[in-house]
Amino acid sequence: MYGKLLHAARLRPNHNPNLAFVMNTFSRPESPKFTIPLFRNAAEYGAIFLWWLFLLWLVNAGYFGIGLFTIFVIAGCWAKTALFGVENMKQLYAAAQCNLPHHRFLILMGINMSQMIMSFAFDFQLLYCANSGCFTGLGKDVGQMEALFDFFYLSTLNFSFFGYSDILPQTVPAKIVNLTEIVLAFVTVIFLLSDFISLKDSIRNRD
Repeated sequence: MYGKLLHAARLRPNHNPNLAFVMNTFSRPESPKFTIPLFRNAAEYGAIFLWWLFLLWLVNAGYFGIGLFTIFVIAGCWAKTALFGVENMKQLYAAAQCNLPHHRFLILMGINMSQMIMSFAFDFQLLYCANSGCFTGLGKDVGQMEALFDFFYLSTLNFSFFGYSDILPQTVPAKIVNLTEIVLAFVTVIFLLSDFISLKDSIRNRD
Protein backbone atom coordinates (compact mmCIF):
# COMPACT_ATOMS: atom_id res chain seq x y z
CA MET A 1 0.00 0.00 0.00
CA TYR A 2 2.77 2.44 0.96
CA GLY A 3 4.60 1.64 -2.25
CA LYS A 4 1.61 2.69 -4.36
CA LEU A 5 1.18 5.89 -2.39
CA LEU A 6 4.85 6.80 -2.78
CA HIS A 7 4.74 6.10 -6.50
CA ALA A 8 1.64 8.24 -6.94
CA ALA A 9 3.11 11.05 -4.88
CA ARG A 10 6.28 11.09 -6.97
CA LEU A 11 4.19 11.40 -10.11
CA ARG A 12 1.87 14.13 -8.85
CA PRO A 13 3.30 15.71 -5.66
CA ASN A 14 1.85 19.14 -6.43
CA HIS A 15 -1.67 17.89 -7.19
CA ASN A 16 -2.05 15.84 -4.08
CA PRO A 17 -0.41 17.36 -0.95
CA ASN A 18 -1.53 14.43 1.22
CA LEU A 19 0.36 11.96 -0.93
CA ALA A 20 3.36 14.28 -0.97
CA PHE A 21 3.34 14.30 2.83
CA VAL A 22 3.23 10.49 2.85
CA MET A 23 6.18 10.38 0.46
CA ASN A 24 8.29 12.70 2.62
CA THR A 25 7.39 10.80 5.77
CA PHE A 26 8.13 7.27 4.60
CA SER A 27 11.07 8.07 2.35
CA ARG A 28 12.99 10.03 5.00
CA PRO A 29 16.30 8.28 5.74
CA GLU A 30 16.86 7.02 9.24
CA SER A 31 19.38 8.80 11.44
CA PRO A 32 22.63 6.88 11.80
CA LYS A 33 22.94 5.05 15.09
CA PHE A 34 25.64 5.96 17.58
CA THR A 35 27.00 3.42 20.04
CA ILE A 36 29.44 4.04 22.86
CA PRO A 37 32.82 2.60 21.70
CA LEU A 38 33.47 0.32 24.65
CA PHE A 39 36.37 -1.56 23.09
CA ARG A 40 38.17 1.63 22.07
CA ASN A 41 37.63 3.17 25.50
CA ALA A 42 39.05 0.05 27.15
CA ALA A 43 42.08 0.26 24.85
CA GLU A 44 42.54 3.93 25.79
CA TYR A 45 42.43 3.09 29.50
CA GLY A 46 45.07 0.45 28.86
CA ALA A 47 47.28 2.83 26.86
CA ILE A 48 47.14 5.47 29.60
CA PHE A 49 48.01 2.85 32.22
CA LEU A 50 50.90 1.39 30.22
CA TRP A 51 52.37 4.85 29.53
CA TRP A 52 52.29 5.53 33.27
CA LEU A 53 53.97 2.21 34.06
CA PHE A 54 56.68 2.90 31.48
CA LEU A 55 57.50 6.36 32.86
CA LEU A 56 57.31 5.08 36.44
CA TRP A 57 59.86 2.41 35.54
CA LEU A 58 62.10 5.06 33.98
CA VAL A 59 62.06 7.33 37.01
CA ASN A 60 62.62 4.48 39.48
CA ALA A 61 65.47 3.08 37.37
CA GLY A 62 67.12 6.49 37.21
CA TYR A 63 67.84 6.41 33.48
CA PHE A 64 67.10 10.13 33.06
CA GLY A 65 67.72 13.19 35.16
CA ILE A 66 64.88 15.11 36.74
CA GLY A 67 64.87 17.77 34.01
CA LEU A 68 64.66 15.39 31.05
CA PHE A 69 62.13 13.18 32.79
CA THR A 70 59.96 16.21 33.54
CA ILE A 71 60.01 17.13 29.83
CA PHE A 72 58.82 13.59 29.04
CA VAL A 73 55.91 13.93 31.47
CA ILE A 74 54.83 17.38 30.22
CA ALA A 75 55.12 16.37 26.54
CA GLY A 76 53.03 13.26 27.21
CA CYS A 77 50.51 15.33 29.15
CA TRP A 78 50.07 17.79 26.28
CA ALA A 79 49.84 15.00 23.68
CA LYS A 80 47.12 13.25 25.67
CA THR A 81 45.31 16.55 26.18
CA ALA A 82 45.23 17.17 22.42
CA LEU A 83 43.91 13.66 21.81
CA PHE A 84 41.25 14.08 24.50
CA GLY A 85 40.12 17.37 22.99
CA VAL A 86 39.89 16.04 19.42
CA GLU A 87 38.08 12.87 20.51
CA ASN A 88 35.58 14.78 22.62
CA MET A 89 34.74 17.11 19.73
CA LYS A 90 34.29 14.21 17.31
CA GLN A 91 32.07 12.30 19.72
CA LEU A 92 30.06 15.43 20.51
CA TYR A 93 29.29 16.03 16.84
CA ALA A 94 28.57 12.35 16.13
CA ALA A 95 26.24 12.07 19.14
CA ALA A 96 24.39 15.25 18.18
CA GLN A 97 24.07 14.16 14.56
CA CYS A 98 22.59 10.83 15.63
CA ASN A 99 20.21 12.52 18.09
CA LEU A 100 21.71 10.60 21.02
CA PRO A 101 19.63 10.93 24.22
CA HIS A 102 21.15 13.32 26.70
CA HIS A 103 21.55 10.73 29.46
CA ARG A 104 23.57 8.46 27.15
CA PHE A 105 25.70 11.40 26.10
CA LEU A 106 26.43 12.10 29.77
CA ILE A 107 27.54 8.48 30.20
CA LEU A 108 29.86 8.88 27.21
CA MET A 109 31.34 12.10 28.57
CA GLY A 110 31.64 10.51 32.01
CA ILE A 111 33.83 7.77 30.54
CA ASN A 112 35.99 10.35 28.78
CA MET A 113 36.29 12.50 31.90
CA SER A 114 37.34 9.48 33.98
CA GLN A 115 40.14 8.85 31.47
CA MET A 116 41.31 12.46 31.81
CA ILE A 117 41.20 12.36 35.61
CA MET A 118 43.20 9.12 35.66
CA SER A 119 45.72 10.46 33.14
CA PHE A 120 46.44 13.65 35.08
CA ALA A 121 46.60 11.80 38.40
CA PHE A 122 49.31 9.60 36.88
CA ASP A 123 51.18 12.68 35.63
CA PHE A 124 51.06 14.32 39.06
CA GLN A 125 52.36 11.16 40.69
CA LEU A 126 55.22 10.86 38.18
CA LEU A 127 56.31 14.43 38.88
CA TYR A 128 56.15 13.73 42.60
CA CYS A 129 58.28 10.59 42.20
CA ALA A 130 60.91 12.62 40.36
CA ASN A 131 60.82 15.52 42.82
CA SER A 132 58.88 15.22 46.07
CA GLY A 133 59.04 18.99 46.54
CA CYS A 134 56.83 19.74 43.53
CA PHE A 135 53.66 19.34 45.64
CA THR A 136 52.80 20.29 49.18
CA GLY A 137 49.98 18.97 51.32
CA LEU A 138 50.94 15.31 51.26
CA GLY A 139 51.84 13.58 54.50
CA LYS A 140 55.38 12.78 55.49
CA ASP A 141 56.96 9.58 54.18
CA VAL A 142 54.12 8.99 51.74
CA GLY A 143 54.63 5.96 49.51
CA GLN A 144 54.10 6.01 45.76
CA MET A 145 50.73 4.25 45.86
CA GLU A 146 49.41 6.39 48.69
CA ALA A 147 50.56 9.48 46.80
CA LEU A 148 48.74 8.18 43.72
CA PHE A 149 45.46 8.14 45.66
CA ASP A 150 46.11 11.72 46.81
CA PHE A 151 46.69 12.80 43.22
CA PHE A 152 43.47 11.12 42.07
CA TYR A 153 41.84 13.26 44.73
CA LEU A 154 43.55 16.39 43.37
CA SER A 155 42.69 15.53 39.75
CA THR A 156 39.03 14.95 40.61
CA LEU A 157 38.84 18.30 42.40
CA ASN A 158 40.34 20.04 39.38
CA PHE A 159 37.71 18.56 37.08
CA SER A 160 34.84 19.32 39.42
CA PHE A 161 35.78 23.03 39.79
CA PHE A 162 35.58 22.57 43.55
CA GLY A 163 37.96 25.49 44.00
CA TYR A 164 39.81 24.11 47.01
CA SER A 165 42.53 21.55 47.53
CA ASP A 166 45.00 20.96 50.34
CA ILE A 167 47.48 19.61 47.78
CA LEU A 168 49.16 22.45 45.90
CA PRO A 169 51.73 22.49 43.08
CA GLN A 170 54.97 24.28 43.96
CA THR A 171 57.25 23.94 40.93
CA VAL A 172 56.77 25.25 37.40
CA PRO A 173 56.31 21.77 35.81
CA ALA A 174 53.69 20.82 38.40
CA LYS A 175 51.86 24.11 37.84
CA ILE A 176 51.95 23.58 34.06
CA VAL A 177 50.35 20.13 34.32
CA ASN A 178 47.83 21.37 36.88
CA LEU A 179 46.88 24.35 34.69
CA THR A 180 46.56 22.09 31.65
CA GLU A 181 44.01 19.93 33.45
CA ILE A 182 42.02 22.96 34.62
CA VAL A 183 41.84 24.37 31.07
CA LEU A 184 40.83 20.97 29.64
CA ALA A 185 38.16 20.57 32.32
CA PHE A 186 36.80 24.04 31.54
CA VAL A 187 36.60 23.32 27.81
CA THR A 188 35.03 19.89 28.38
CA VAL A 189 32.36 21.01 30.83
CA ILE A 190 31.52 24.48 29.52
CA PHE A 191 31.81 24.06 25.76
CA LEU A 192 31.00 20.37 25.28
CA LEU A 193 28.43 19.40 27.90
CA SER A 194 26.55 22.71 27.85
CA ASP A 195 26.47 23.01 24.04
CA PHE A 196 25.21 19.48 23.31
CA ILE A 197 21.52 20.42 23.23
CA SER A 198 22.06 23.53 21.11
CA LEU A 199 24.22 21.56 18.68
CA LYS A 200 21.50 18.93 18.31
CA ASP A 201 18.95 21.66 17.56
CA SER A 202 21.18 23.35 14.99
CA ILE A 203 21.82 20.05 13.18
CA ARG A 204 18.11 19.23 13.22
CA ASN A 205 17.20 22.65 11.79
CA ARG A 206 19.86 22.34 9.11
CA ASP A 207 18.52 18.98 8.00
